[in-house]
Amino acid sequence: MRKVAVQTTLNGEPVEFLCEPRQSLLEVLRDVLNLTGTKEGCLTGDCGACSVLFDGRVVCSCLVLGVEAQGAQIQTVEGLAHGNELSVLQRKFLEHAALQCGICTPGFLIAAKALLDHNLNPSESEVRYALAGNLCRCTGYDKIVRAVMDAAKEMREREAYG
Repeated sequence: MRKVAVQTTLNGEPVEFLCEPRQSLLEVLRDVLNLTGTKEGCLTGDCGACSVLFDGRVVCSCLVLGVEAQGAQIQTVEGLAHGNELSVLQRKFLEHAALQCGICTPGFLIAAKALLDHNLNPSESEVRYALAGNLCRCTGYDKIVRAVMDAAKEMREREAYG
């Protein structure tokens, strides 16, 4: 099958790759670009493990074709850290032990980032709603919600006090 050249912005950097027209963005991220942080879960868009930000919106990368990334802004879990420094969200997930097996964690982090990009003072209900597209079989969700709420608090304080 003929491959298509795609130019996109990935985690803030211009990227060009070749992919088959039938390849999902998830396959491209993992198999072509070697960004394995985005996880394969269900391949039907039900679990959220493969969530990425696509032009600022949370999408399941298993449901998006790689060729659709042409000209788009994509952020994966690898783009959350700043060099070797974890983002506030990543650090709070560790502090609250909001992960176990880790398959769902990248999707939760991306969904939480999307929420906090627009709302630094979410209620618990808003956090739960924003994370509702992500399934976890290990944690019971409470630690994840607490981590997001704590991250929001720290981010608000940083914003207020510089």
